[in-house]
Amino acid sequence: MEKSKIKKSYLDLLKERVAESRVYFRHQSVGLELAEILGDKEHKSLYMRLAKNHDHRALIGLAKDVAERKNIDNKGAYFMKLLPGIKKNKKN
Repeated sequence: MEKSKIKKSYLDLLKERVAESRVYFRHQSVGLELAEILGDKEHKSLYMRLAKNHDHRALIGLAKDVAERKNIDNKGAYFMKLLPGIKKNKKN
């Protein structure tokens, strides 16, 4: 019986850990914010990658502009269409 209690508590611990967000870098935080603004949480890793290579303020500004528009059905796709207008960060 002891082993089943231990396994059960370990599984509960794993379930809790999955629910926690692990954000270690700025671009991860910005990517999650972009996904939330655009209502496209399925593609949050894409937005994190974009935030790693583009100016954070410009991306968030563009996302907020797209989110405010009422007549757009797929805000994530429209955001991606407007993305080439955003400058990329310079590599060291």
